[in-house]
Amino acid sequence: MKKNLVSGILASVISMTLLVGCGGTSADKNSSASNAGDIIKIGAIGPLSGSASTYGISVKEGAQLLEKEVNDAGGVNGKKIQFIFEDDQADPNSAMQAFNKLVDNEKVCAILGPVTSGATLAVAPNATTRQIPMITPTGTEPSITNVGGDYMFRGCFVDSFQGEVLAKYANETLKSKTAAVLYNSSSDYSKGIADSFKAKFEAAGGTITQFLTYSSEKETDFKAQLTKIKSDSPDVLVLPDYYNVVGLIAKQARGMGIESQLLGGDGWESEELTKIGQDAVNGALYINHYYSGDTDPAVKTFVDSYKKEYSKEPDAFAALSYDTSKILVKAIEKAGTTDGVAIKDALGGMEMTSVTGNIKFNNERSAIKSAAIIKVDGDKKVLAGKVNP
Repeated sequence: MKKNLVSGILASVISMTLLVGCGGTSADKNSSASNAGDIIKIGAIGPLSGSASTYGISVKEGAQLLEKEVNDAGGVNGKKIQFIFEDDQADPNSAMQAFNKLVDNEKVCAILGPVTSGATLAVAPNATTRQIPMITPTGTEPSITNVGGDYMFRGCFVDSFQGEVLAKYANETLKSKTAAVLYNSSSDYSKGIADSFKAKFEAAGGTITQFLTYSSEKETDFKAQLTKIKSDSPDVLVLPDYYNVVGLIAKQARGMGIESQLLGGDGWESEELTKIGQDAVNGALYINHYYSGDTDPAVKTFVDSYKKEYSKEPDAFAALSYDTSKILVKAIEKAGTTDGVAIKDALGGMEMTSVTGNIKFNNERSAIKSAAIIKVDGDKKVLAGKVNP
């Protein structure tokens, strides 16, 4: 939605509000807004508690690492940056409350997040309504940017791309002829990957033996669905859900004697996966946004810095957050102001090569990027291959 100001007076009021919220610009050095502080406030929304908390914590750490590096190097346009985080527990209603608090109380000029697709979909339209540029580092549901409008961006590939990659890998690399899919029908993320995999796998000549669902991430008993899957002995079993659910399904599947190759999406990416799934996930393959053991200099520098700061290996959520935060900060720097329209326009034209590869936005404001195939090897991860868009 374009700006439609009622009068010049109202325009001035809104402009001053933006300046106060983001630490001011150089437009009026004598204004109280310019003297309000030397900090550019950037909001951030994600699950810092609850079942998806490992994602939110990784995103927070990735952004804070970038914040430290930027500020140590002198900041942006003469000011320090600060990411202000709000916990949404991966809940759409909580995400809405977090957005309103960041915009109305903290007066942020842009927002990183939300992290999960459901929360992002709920908040996305507000970005354009309030003219606050917002970029999700990890929300993969395809319609997010269309629902959100011109101010909603995405720093990762979409669910449908994950399904396509899994189908291509299963067909061409694993030479799989049959596949079963078990997905969460209440999750846009899970359903998006499942539908895309089915369409592409069948188009390549493969057979879907079972296309089954469950209806909640809180389900813990999958024996009825797995019994049907076992009877067909499919070459691969696709589980497009988050690590906490996948780990349980994998243990039950292996316990019932199902030997199919397990495949999944980026929701598997968590240090908790092997703790929950244990030996059942050993040898499993999943889509990811980068590989921490990559020899690329940008990856190595990031991994070393992250380990020094947090004493642990950075997962894909941390890497995506770092990259997405960087491109957002560079857009603010390019805009030369904290005005939402200017930041949005600058962000749309950004292109950057960093940890998770080259980032360039398509006409739907989603990043075009390559994907990595990760193999679980005990408590380690191994790069099994890469797939370009």
